Formats: sequence, structure tokens, C-alpha cells
Amino acid sequence: MNQTTRSLLLASLLLSPLVLSACKKEAPVADQAAEAKVLVAPAKDDDAGWKAYLPAVVQENMGTITNSPFLYYLPPESDPDFEAKFGRQVDAATLAMSRGVQKGNLLAFGSPASARMAELMEAAFKDVPADTLAGVRILFIGDAADNPKVQAALAPTGAEYVFIEAK
Repeated sequence: MNQTTRSLLLASLLLSPLVLSACKKEAPVADQAAEAKVLVAPAKDDDAGWKAYLPAVVQENMGTITNSPFLYYLPPESDPDFEAKFGRQVDAATLAMSRGVQKGNLLAFGSPASARMAELMEAAFKDVPADTLAGVRILFIGDAADNPKVQAALAPTGAEYVFIEAK
């Protein structure tokens, strides 16, 4: 009886990797489906759509970052409180940059008001000392026309800059 138990245990141990490896064959299909998913930016005045779109874009562009990302968002310019919200975000981002950002963090900036977000980023990063953001990834999700302005503002900081066109 003892010999039979050992034989069954040995057989199950030898067969379990084969059974488990057969399960892994379905994973590439799921990965292909995820890769095929293309994110499309909502309409410029769709505030709720943008609030769902931006975190999805950020998640796809995390790279090797494992810390929770920091997202800066401006509503559509049609928002009646847009200027007040813009001012508060400029203050918040500028204060955060003055305190410093640790290596391994991701900052994401996105808005249907791309040109105004570019202005916010220029203001927030203008006084950041050179090369103090090395190891930090910064995403700008906006219009291609605003990319050069943001890229120039971030170049001295040493951050890894990633532009994602909202289209």
C-alpha cells in the first residue's frame, strides 16, 4: 500500500507541470486582445469621458514604474469654473515640483484643454533645478502642437518625458 501511494504521488508530481503548461496556452490570446484595444480620446467637452480616458492611458504607459501615478487634470475650457481650477492646478503642481519628486514616480498631465495644460506644465517646471527629476517619468497627454513647448520646458529637469497624442 505504501508503494502504491508513493507511485501515485510521484505520478501526480510529474504530470502537474504538463497540466499547468497546457493552461498557459490561453494567455497569449488574452494578451493579443489587450494589445488590440486602442484608446480613443473623447470629445473636447466630454468631462466624464476624459476622466475615464486619462487613467486608462496612464495605465498603459506605466513602463517599469510600480508606484501609484500622480495625475494632473484640467476640465474642458467650457467649464464655468475653468480659470479657478486652472489656477489651483498650477499652484498644486508648482508646489509639488518645488518639494521635489522621488525617483521611480510617474506624473501624468492631461486635459481636453491641451494648450492650457501645456501652460500649466511650463509654469510648474520653470524653476525646477537641472537634472533633479532623473528617474521620474512624466507623461503629457494632449495635442501634438503643444508637444514641443512641453518638451522644451521639461528637457533641463532630466525627467523621462513621454508624449501621448490624444486622438
